[in-house]
Amino acid sequence: MSEPLITPDLVRLGVEVTGDKHAVIAAMADLVASTGRADRAGLQQAFEDREAQFATGMPGGIAIPHCRSAAVHEAALGLIRLSTPVDFGSKDGPADLIIGIAAPEGSGSEHMKLLAKLSRSLIKADFVAALRAATTPEEAAALIREVVDPAPAAPAATGSPATTDQDSTVGATPDAPVLLAITSCPTGIAHTYMAAESLEQAAKDKGVELHVETQGSGGITPFDPDTIKRAQAIIIAADVNISGRDRFAGMPLVESGVKRAISEGPKMIDEAVAAIHDPDADRVAGAASAGGSSASTPASGHHQVGWGKRIQQALMTGVSYMIPFVAAGGLLMALGFLVGGYDVAFVSNDVATKFSLWNLPDAQTYQQNGADVLTQYAGLRLYLGAVLATLGGLGMGFLVAALSGYIAFGLAGRPGIAPGFIGGAVSVLVGAGFIGGLVTGILAGLLALWLSSLKPPRWLAGLMPVVIIPLVTTFVVGGLILLFLGRPLAALMTGLQDTLTGMTGTSAILLGIILGLMMCFDLGGPVNKAAYLFATAGLSAGTEASWQIMAAVMASGMVPPLAMALSTAVRPKLYTPAERENGTTAWLLGAAFISEGAIPFAAADPLRVIPSMMAGGAVTGALSMAFGVTSKAPHGGIFVAFAIEPIWAYVVAIVAGVLVSALAVTALKQQAARSRKAAGDSAVETVAA
Repeated sequence: MSEPLITPDLVRLGVEVTGDKHAVIAAMADLVASTGRADRAGLQQAFEDREAQFATGMPGGIAIPHCRSAAVHEAALGLIRLSTPVDFGSKDGPADLIIGIAAPEGSGSEHMKLLAKLSRSLIKADFVAALRAATTPEEAAALIREVVDPAPAAPAATGSPATTDQDSTVGATPDAPVLLAITSCPTGIAHTYMAAESLEQAAKDKGVELHVETQGSGGITPFDPDTIKRAQAIIIAADVNISGRDRFAGMPLVESGVKRAISEGPKMIDEAVAAIHDPDADRVAGAASAGGSSASTPASGHHQVGWGKRIQQALMTGVSYMIPFVAAGGLLMALGFLVGGYDVAFVSNDVATKFSLWNLPDAQTYQQNGADVLTQYAGLRLYLGAVLATLGGLGMGFLVAALSGYIAFGLAGRPGIAPGFIGGAVSVLVGAGFIGGLVTGILAGLLALWLSSLKPPRWLAGLMPVVIIPLVTTFVVGGLILLFLGRPLAALMTGLQDTLTGMTGTSAILLGIILGLMMCFDLGGPVNKAAYLFATAGLSAGTEASWQIMAAVMASGMVPPLAMALSTAVRPKLYTPAERENGTTAWLLGAAFISEGAIPFAAADPLRVIPSMMAGGAVTGALSMAFGVTSKAPHGGIFVAFAIEPIWAYVVAIVAGVLVSALAVTALKQQAARSRKAAGDSAVETVAA
């Protein structure tokens, strides 16, 4: 590295800042930018974006605003020691030691390892006390440099074990409990390593053997398989999904956010040790985890993920696995209509199975309103259209079964798949539709999960997942639907379809507003997926109302990425370089109906972005329903224009919503920028003084 991470000109002691933590962040951005290592505006925005995701206040009066950003030219550490502490969101009070970590985008692993060393040292009381006692910037900078870039240590004595980043075995007795821990935070810079250090120190104090895997920006060194075999329980302290969870299937689990590990390390070690001997302790899931279900398989549910959350996650698993069936089937049907005419649906099965490329059909007759009608096309066009429509229809026929089967999979793993699929097929048979599929998926998953928890004799254990559980679960769930639940659910489904079919005028517009709000509320989350499921499941009915709902949902879902792309293009100074780059990509994502393209913006500034997106989504949904726009395709956005009618109205509805959202979010961000600038100017004057 050409420059040390910290030099005396990156330190300010005894600073009095007027304002809240945003004023302190502005002062930190000014301090780092004054050395030429970063662009001030971009760095301040990157600090603010990170702070919006997760408060950076730590126990012990410390705050660590940090970021990785294209606005940073060279990695830097800044230290501001405040005369009057400022609240940074820590439970134990305000912070007076503010350490800013600025890393360039795509920082190398060596930089990340140095920053990790600093984060670990901030857990140590003697190091923090020394920073508070430093009397000059030179002294404070030297203390930090000693941690992140220490002088080479004397060679270890022959035969002494090397200390690794994963091991905390000092003080552990031969018969001590063996624990694993994984820590991970959204940026992988500070909290990841502070949590690891806190847990390691607590384990040493308690004589527990602990091995830690930090899944941070410094790279991941996975646990040795032999260590996993020896381990008796695991702590997962993370605010993001961790990789390789299936390595620990069945292991007792203590799970929390990363901050709890920093502030309550000793308590989490005690909980993990207690879980070793607790038969009701939460455990890491096996196959279910791979399906996107809950992280644990709780017997009691008293520590970790509750049953409500587990069922919600299973529903999302079912929806995510169902979408490919909907996309493939729906788009093939739409292409079939494009090639063979919309009346190909009435003759597709007969044409596809009775004719061939060497025996092309003439125009076919079908019944409509009691009269014989000829298809619009004949010959090759009719035959290819029939093949496409038949393939699409078969794909759509799996919709409810796939939804039900993968909901059950999300709850119980592989033993739930067969009864879930069969339960979904029974729902279609009795006319219960996707509502029945939701019910059968949940019932099959819960029953299969309970049967999986039983401890049968060894001779029977091998038959349980492949024979006994699917057989019993299918019989019980299928019997319940056929004997008791099927007719009420079918009546509910029929009533829902009749209501939607009869919606016109004001009621249809109100439905469009609701669907638009749902699509833009969490951008691919549970609420968004619920609206999308409602629309796609209705496509199997093939009614005008179901096609209108699909159009409103798809148009509304296109609004957020397009609106953010427009806002970044019109007012680029309101966004960081990384956000402007995301904005360029968002044009394509929005055009393709990928609402998730707006997630980076919403995550960084949810209070301004999400309400703005919802406003535009509501406008688009209302206009789409008012114009009577229909979409026979479930996905694809503007790229399936051939399946949307009238296309001009669809485009008008989207443009109107995009303009509303873009204007709203730009105005809100402009107001916030003015407020930050005022706070920053005040802070700069204070630091200069």
